[in-house]
Amino acid sequence: MRFSGNKIVLALAIGWTLMATPAQAAVRLGIDVLESTGYAFLKGKRVGLVTNQTGVDSNGVATRVLLKKNVNLVALYTPEHGLDGTEKAGRYVSSRRDRLTGLIAYSLYGPTRKPTPAMLRGIDTLVFDLQDIGCRSYTYISTMGKCMEAATENGIQFVVLDRPNPLGGLRVEGPLVEPRWISFVGAFQVPYVHGLTCGELALMINGEGWIKGRCKLHIVPMHGWARNFTWDDTGLRWIRTSPNIPRWNSPHYYVATGLIGELHGPETGVGGARPFEIIAARGVSASTFTSYMNSQGLNGVTFSEYRSGSGGGSYLHIESSAPGNLTAINIYALAEMNRELRTNLIARSSRGKRDMFFKCYGSASIQSQFARGYGPSAIVAGWADDVAHFKSERKEYLLY
Repeated sequence: MRFSGNKIVLALAIGWTLMATPAQAAVRLGIDVLESTGYAFLKGKRVGLVTNQTGVDSNGVATRVLLKKNVNLVALYTPEHGLDGTEKAGRYVSSRRDRLTGLIAYSLYGPTRKPTPAMLRGIDTLVFDLQDIGCRSYTYISTMGKCMEAATENGIQFVVLDRPNPLGGLRVEGPLVEPRWISFVGAFQVPYVHGLTCGELALMINGEGWIKGRCKLHIVPMHGWARNFTWDDTGLRWIRTSPNIPRWNSPHYYVATGLIGELHGPETGVGGARPFEIIAARGVSASTFTSYMNSQGLNGVTFSEYRSGSGGGSYLHIESSAPGNLTAINIYALAEMNRELRTNLIARSSRGKRDMFFKCYGSASIQSQFARGYGPSAIVAGWADDVAHFKSERKEYLLY
């Protein structure tokens, strides 16, 4: 099932894109564009806002403060990591009153992942303003999908205030999710790195029928963002999206090591000063591992030796526009660790960790591929047809 986005919005977005170059001033976010209209689209409506600390305009003013002052903002809704983005991954978040607006901030990462009818009482428009990182397993887009579904079920309009994809709009890589492994860390059948903004993804979710029903959807696009932009091209200040995504380039490292970090054994720096910037394990030779990783020809990515206790591995160094396949780093690293340790780290992990790895990866096929002697290059090459098909399908949903 296909659905093209609002043609007026699309035309404006294309016009802005043609004018955009990295040398120009900062990108204007969806909230900036809404501000410039005097919040006209939301006037006279009872508004709910899905947001957290990343929901700010280009001057750093919180979206929830702006909406509370200028429209009838009724309630807030928060994703994983909470309203302030300080809760650890996977930890339930409680609903609470927001000190900035005085409104109740309903948690969508607690007993429910989808707004209930009671939470939506008194709302006729639900606005989404969260900074995503462009990777399928990061749960903010899953929250968006659940909110779109709830809006559809309750006859509520859904509005996305669009924001940049920090990985850019050109990087598309990794495996798709098989239906069996659809979960909150892999809610949609998109590659691990999809190259879409939240607004574009919302259009695709709606058009491809990935939620129940058809959402009444409106996108407020950015002004000045182009597909070849990564975050450092936008002129915008990065706000930590969660405890382990502290810097504007952290999403690149999350993509490179987040999958292997779900298994028992590998260390990725999570919880330390350089989250996702390390790949290491007990019993691995830093020099051998680093030499192997550097030999894989991942353009724009280099590895340097890392040693810790009785183990070793590599520090990663990733250029923001690196053309190398970042998702593939997980697979090459896993293959080399298996070889050096003479084991299978997937099989050696507990069932809980193994299933989480499969959910994030999107399939359990990789375990049998390793068992049958597939090399990492063959596994990575196996993603290509699905990526090409996805890139073709997504074209009609692109706003920039």
